Amino acid sequence: MPILSKFTNEQVESLVNELLLVLEKRDASLELSLLAIGNLATHLLNDRLPPAQRSQIAASFATALQQSVRPETH
Repeated sequence: MPILSKFTNEQVESLVNELLLVLEKRDASLELSLLAIGNLATHLLNDRLPPAQRSQIAASFATALQQSVRPETH
C-alpha cells in the first residue's frame, strides 16, 4: 500500500539531497551522520511538538524507519 504524503517526492528528495551534501562536505562517517541525524530528530520532536504528542510521533517515526530498512522478502 503506498504511503500518502502532503509533500511531493521532489520536495523530499531536494531536502534529502541538501542534507546529504552537508554530510559529504563534512566528510562525516556513517556513525557521525546517524548520530547527528538522530539528534536533529530529537531536537525537532522536542522543539516543535507538545509534550503529549512526542512519544507517539517518535514511535511512528521509529516504525517507519525500521520498515524502510527491512529487507524485502519474496
